[in-house]
Amino acid sequence: MAVWWIESIGLVAGALGIVAWIPQIRDVWVHERHEGISLTTFSVVTVALSLWLVYGILVESLAMIVANVFTLIVILAVLVGVRRLRKREAIA
Repeated sequence: MAVWWIESIGLVAGALGIVAWIPQIRDVWVHERHEGISLTTFSVVTVALSLWLVYGILVESLAMIVANVFTLIVILAVLVGVRRLRKREAIA
């Protein structure tokens, strides 16, 4: 495990990365807008984050583990919201 101040930098970076997704979540879940969101891109990002999570576990980096778990949750929330909206539109 890295020195506490190095992990702290990683935790702050991870928190900022999670906060960056808030506008996307609001667009999908609050404003019900999904235009321009590529499910393919989000799926690739999900795979990449999953691999970073595995890497963080292997190197025992708390910052990488926490940041990637929460970012994956946020990304999955966007994916679920987009799928829900597109399914609703397909039925209508």
